[in-house]
Amino acid sequence: MNRILIIGAGGVGGVVAHKCAQVPEVFDEIVLASRHLDKCNALAAQLPRPIRTAQVDADDPKQVAALIRQIQPNLVLHVALPYQDLAIMEACLETGVPYLDTANYEPPEVAHFEYSWQWAFRERFAKRGIMALLGCGFDPGVTNIFCAYARKHHFDEIHEVDILDCNAGSHGKAFATNFNPEINIREVTQRGKYWENGQWIETEPFAIHRTFDFPEVGPREAYLLYHEELESLVKNLPGLRRIRFWMTFSQEYLTHLRVLQNVGLTRIDPVMYEGHPVVPLRFLKAVLPEPSSLGENYTGKTNIGCLIRGVKNGRPLTYYIYNVCDHAACYREVQAQAVSYTTGVPAMIGAKLMLTGAWRGQGVFNVEEFDPDPFMAALPQHGLPWVETFVDELL
Repeated sequence: MNRILIIGAGGVGGVVAHKCAQVPEVFDEIVLASRHLDKCNALAAQLPRPIRTAQVDADDPKQVAALIRQIQPNLVLHVALPYQDLAIMEACLETGVPYLDTANYEPPEVAHFEYSWQWAFRERFAKRGIMALLGCGFDPGVTNIFCAYARKHHFDEIHEVDILDCNAGSHGKAFATNFNPEINIREVTQRGKYWENGQWIETEPFAIHRTFDFPEVGPREAYLLYHEELESLVKNLPGLRRIRFWMTFSQEYLTHLRVLQNVGLTRIDPVMYEGHPVVPLRFLKAVLPEPSSLGENYTGKTNIGCLIRGVKNGRPLTYYIYNVCDHAACYREVQAQAVSYTTGVPAMIGAKLMLTGAWRGQGVFNVEEFDPDPFMAALPQHGLPWVETFVDELL
């Protein structure tokens, strides 16, 4: 019997719970845990079959380990905060249970994220005889697998990758973020970075942008950011010459963000307020709309994919592979918006492949290190159909 422990009851955690509940032949028993038990219980009430809920402080590896011993899961699926990656990995090591997450570690006190902290666990997980799968959301996650699939089936060498993330939806709020506001704002306000000709090149935030014409969406302005999948794909795509990540933003979003930065509300260092230290960004998070609350009135679509250039049989080849996801359709199915849906579905699929043995290993892995075919076959089965096309340019 397969028992899964899902840690995190936000928008993505809700999608994961819904999607696992839809696959009872793999997920015999589901336990949903969070710091906020009321959120777990509210999500459990939405599901088509009973699940168990539990309360846990995921910052405390001893508390997580105690819950794991109590639950005895076959897999821990972590969709809480990236700050908690290392604590939960430590708990999995202590208890000998495999681990899966959707975003790499980020220290709370510094707006910086990279895989080095989690890659440092490789030898310990290998010695323990268990597997950790990192970055199994959409980006990172599906975008990495799109690259692995393209390399396996269409290219002799991949030279350039542009990962394109477009959210053309509208939630009707003056300003809101589609996932945890603290993590989202820390991510997009960092310096941009891309890899070219063997080195990393940094840019000012939002300094480089261009218009892409996204299928089913139309032309949108996309901005170059740094994103974690670049780091692992540079290591795992031999022959790569350049890789970049682009995300669309509306001018309204950028204006709000610029004002918030200018008045200091995006700071992550504490300031004293009435004798108490307060982190401005965490206060801002408390007053912004909860991302899981956006789904009900969300309209429009996302388009996320990879524009890949390389060679096949000595000839240049340009290939575009992408998924389009509709916010309203996601809400009708699982009461979530498409950004949560496109992260939660791949996490469930990764867990399914680990539990069924289609993906197995001992150590710490990124998703592109495994055979992409079973994952690609599962995507449309579970709500994320993909399209591939050969094009001259997507501009």
